[in-house]
Amino acid sequence: MTIASPATAPDHAAEATPFRFIATWPHIEAHDAEAIRAFWKREGAILDDAQIAQRLPQVVMYARAADGEVAAVCTAVAVTPPRLEQPLYYFRAFIGRRWRSSRLVFTLLRRACALLEAHARAHDFPCIGILLELENERFRARGRGPIWPNPDFVYVGKSERGLEMRVHYFRGARLK
Repeated sequence: MTIASPATAPDHAAEATPFRFIATWPHIEAHDAEAIRAFWKREGAILDDAQIAQRLPQVVMYARAADGEVAAVCTAVAVTPPRLEQPLYYFRAFIGRRWRSSRLVFTLLRRACALLEAHARAHDFPCIGILLELENERFRARGRGPIWPNPDFVYVGKSERGLEMRVHYFRGARLK
């Protein structure tokens, strides 16, 4: 399903994009799974079929370029990090090489946040927010402030792997 509803993924005027965003959360269709599987293999992101099978049910949404090629995929899985002791969606995004210098990662993140928050709200907040563990040096370097706006992500320290962590808390969620 393509996200078009302002209630689930607002289109910001400054967010004009040549990409089409397809939401798959929480159940992925077979044709979407095949397109994503081919993308991960082509880009060298995930090559192992068992890992792909494990990750496919976690796909939140993906983006297709104007030519129809899959350009990016994001996933989320519920976790309760020992340090934070609260259930969060652990978010990952992979952007294809051809689009890494674009604003696609930020657009995908904003849209996925809106979708995951709407899903959490509709299901009495099984998770209270979204956790990012920043592996990408360029992405981490661009956002050195303690709070990122739109959507708000707050710095919460370093992970066990020594990576910077940020959390976007859902409005209306309560600590568990």
